[in-house]
Amino acid sequence: MAAVTTFLSAPRVGDVLPKGVHGPITRTKLALYAGASHDHNPIHIDIDVARGAGMEDVFAHGMLSMAYLSQLLTKWAPQDALREWSVRFTAITPVNAEVHTGGEVIELIERNGEECARVRIWARTAKGVTTLEGEAIVVVA
Repeated sequence: MAAVTTFLSAPRVGDVLPKGVHGPITRTKLALYAGASHDHNPIHIDIDVARGAGMEDVFAHGMLSMAYLSQLLTKWAPQDALREWSVRFTAITPVNAEVHTGGEVIELIERNGEECARVRIWARTAKGVTTLEGEAIVVVA
């Protein structure tokens, strides 16, 4: 099992970031997120709209899980060490799901004269469904 690292220790390939757990994602949380983000797409807060679109229920905004991933990264490393990150959405996060975030150092590289770690990141439901996956480049020295 790889060691869980903090940014203060020199990361090595295989090191894992401290995991995050968020939720459950309640209807109240979705309504509050809609207000804070100005993303008022009714498919996230109105069950009738969601069912009209063929869904069983409302589901979380993808950007909410992406925000949880940003928290994962900035708890591990200072925000100004983050050079780039990207994700792709792979599944929806259902209402009442718990979101687990994690990451792993997959490569140590030099980028633009800086020593960096390439980190694989993900968000998954408690049931193990990956909803987001991606990578980040973080300056480590």
